[in-house]
Amino acid sequence: MADRKAELERKKLKLEQMRKEREEKNRQRKVKEGGEEKKVAPTSSGQSQDLRAQTDELLSSLGIPPASGNDSQAVVQPVKETVGPNEGAPATSAVTTQQASRRKAKLTVTKVGETNIPPRENVTYSKETQTIVVDTTEKEARGPWDYYDDHSDDTCSLSSLVRGASSRLSSPRHSNSSPHHGSPRFTHHDMEWEDEFEFYDEVLTYDDPRGHSDEDTDSIDVHPAPTHHKMPHVENVHPTLTQEDIQKQEEKPSAPATKDSPVTMVKKVIELSEEEKKQIMMTEEFQTFFNKTTRVVERALDEEIDIFVDYAGGESEDMESDLRAGERLKLQRNFFDERWSKHRTVTSLDWSKQHPELLVASYNANEDSPNDPDGVTLIWNSKFKKTTPEYVFHCQSPVMSSCFAEFHPNLVVGGTYSGQIVLWDNRVNKRTPIQRTPLSAAAHTHPVYCINVVGTQNAHNLISVSTDGKMCSWSLDMLSQPQDSMELQHKQSKAVAVTCFSFLSGDVNNFVVGSEDCTVYTACRHGGKTGISEAFEGHMGPITGIDCHNVPGQIDFSPYFLTSSFDWTLKLWSIKDQKFLHSFEDNSDYVYDVQWSPIHPALFASVDGDGRLDLWNLNNETEVPTASVVAEGGVALNHCRWHGSGSSIAVGDDVGRIHIYDVAENTANPKMDEWSRFVRTLQELKQQAVEREEESSLGSVSMTSPLR
Repeated sequence: MADRKAELERKKLKLEQMRKEREEKNRQRKVKEGGEEKKVAPTSSGQSQDLRAQTDELLSSLGIPPASGNDSQAVVQPVKETVGPNEGAPATSAVTTQQASRRKAKLTVTKVGETNIPPRENVTYSKETQTIVVDTTEKEARGPWDYYDDHSDDTCSLSSLVRGASSRLSSPRHSNSSPHHGSPRFTHHDMEWEDEFEFYDEVLTYDDPRGHSDEDTDSIDVHPAPTHHKMPHVENVHPTLTQEDIQKQEEKPSAPATKDSPVTMVKKVIELSEEEKKQIMMTEEFQTFFNKTTRVVERALDEEIDIFVDYAGGESEDMESDLRAGERLKLQRNFFDERWSKHRTVTSLDWSKQHPELLVASYNANEDSPNDPDGVTLIWNSKFKKTTPEYVFHCQSPVMSSCFAEFHPNLVVGGTYSGQIVLWDNRVNKRTPIQRTPLSAAAHTHPVYCINVVGTQNAHNLISVSTDGKMCSWSLDMLSQPQDSMELQHKQSKAVAVTCFSFLSGDVNNFVVGSEDCTVYTACRHGGKTGISEAFEGHMGPITGIDCHNVPGQIDFSPYFLTSSFDWTLKLWSIKDQKFLHSFEDNSDYVYDVQWSPIHPALFASVDGDGRLDLWNLNNETEVPTASVVAEGGVALNHCRWHGSGSSIAVGDDVGRIHIYDVAENTANPKMDEWSRFVRTLQELKQQAVEREEESSLGSVSMTSPLR
């Protein structure tokens, strides 16, 4: 306790000592200030009279009467002193009588010759946009006046106070040098200067860094009006938009256009990062949009249009048409894709009935690219000149056959080497099958070389035949298992290894098949004779192609069908006779495919391993083709398909290329008597077949085409 009291005593002593030191310092400071005032007082009092006299004389020279002796109690008027630019510009402020009683004003002696009259403000304008003309009624109803200053680099050097009081600097109460004052371009001068500036009795002085003289100003005379007070109006001049202003307008939402504001429609472009771009590109919506638009753009870019075509005709046109008429087979174009069809063999072709310009082609594996899918199916468009396929589909097994689903325009069916049936849909943004059959004993276990959709719109099935000797019937809505299946066996022997088949025209029950054992069979799906019924022998090699006559017309030729074989021959058959009617032996290599014309009853096409495409018109000649053409490049042609119009034909080769040939009109289009002529031709061929059979029975030279 004693220690605490001692500590408190020490603190009190210390505080007392500090208080005394502070009082001593204050006293010394007051003494010092009092001594200085005494030194200045004699000088000020001695010169006060002279200063008053000089001031009165100066005011008189300026036309201002001197103040009377009673003005000592009045308000001290503000005094503004300015010196040259080198000596600075100190200024005094206005003080009231109460301030003068507390502190005396300190005056200094200033030479009159060194005083400068402050220059008026120079305001310049740069008119860069067209002035909008406004009616007087609109001007008066617009309200307070405004204008735009030309904020150049020189003007920006002034203080913000000077810029804000530009109207006060131009007051006639603070300038006597000239009646012209720097001001805006007023459209009228109905104003009272004395009333407007009576509350602004300050003079602000500054040095004009531009060094303009009075004659450089751009102003007009402003004359006071005696009675009425109207706010001045100026012409509305829109400022020039800088790059920064444009960027600000882009960031701000666009405001509705007014009469006095320019209409500026600027759409801001959103910049996306690389990650955002990749995310958008991976979305299903973008993929669908991109795939659709690229096909449209490719069509437009690859289309060649002759704008100088003369529809009135001319000699050159007539000559060209004559030359074209002489060419019965003319190459129109090729379909080939470096990425998907190179080093692949075309295994099947089929034209779409809903979209006649679309052609589907299947391809087997590319041995040079083991990482690529083994099976590829491409859809080509013959209507446009684009060189890329419309759609690309693939699967894990080579595709040996393909076709359009006749009653489902968006579906494409494929038969694979593994025995699976696959289904693609061009409405789905994927290249792999949307459905596929299982690999089981209930379905195919060998390569499926032929498929077809038969039936009507309300009742149709997919029919597939394989070399395992089984024919299956499928529903396109469910490929998990076949609706029906049957073994193709002839007289309880081993299963027939079917390589091709064709249904009779207008029939969904009876069909013919070609096999690896060089024999052609007839079969039916339903009824008492289900399965294979008859065998047609005549070929000496495996059957590669078969097609039933399906040309509608005056006479029904549906019992007749054609076959092609490895024995270098084509043969004409009738299901009513087990012996062939005629053998076409003009080829010198494997004949891979054959098909009737869809519009001409006596015309058909065939392709062989020499790259030959032959057209046979049986009404004209039965021993040699009517027209032939050899594909370039020494390729082997292995498939052919007529277009539905009968005016062109597509052929595929062993290097992945598809050739489209135009058939001359005089060859493709039948005449009115073609059906009757074909009847006579068939009678002659039948008579020759009977004679050939008789000679064969007598031991004469066989007329069956031996292998060469």
